[in-house]
Amino acid sequence: MPKLNLPSQNFSFSQELGKVKIFDRFRKKPVVLTPEEWVRQNLLAYLVEHKNYPMGWLAVEKEININGLKRRYDALAYDQQQQLHTLIECKAPNVPISQKVFDQILTYNYQLQAPNLLISNGFQHVFAKVDLNKKTFELLEEIPNFK
Repeated sequence: MPKLNLPSQNFSFSQELGKVKIFDRFRKKPVVLTPEEWVRQNLLAYLVEHKNYPMGWLAVEKEININGLKRRYDALAYDQQQQLHTLIECKAPNVPISQKVFDQILTYNYQLQAPNLLISNGFQHVFAKVDLNKKTFELLEEIPNFK
């Protein structure tokens, strides 16, 4: 897997039926190591170890219903009151952060109503604060520390 624009992490790997797996410490099980999973594991580790996101307040790959269709978000961070804090969308390193990707997270957020959005392909990270009342957002220069 490529070196990402995130600090290096120590991960545990295994192999099962010819597939490489990475231990997901958030879901507490090995998962198939895909390029998107590589970004997700690195990004979540960065959020916990460098941006003070509490590990227990992160939900990974949960199903939601959008207009009658079942979808899965990559991760969600909650705050101290167990309210949504940040909706996180990860893409494989070769997938550019485009309008299509931004539209995807906005569609998910229409249902979830998180006040912050984070998109990453491991090289580029986009963090946006959302004004849910005005239906606007502000892009930040960097991923802020968790508050």
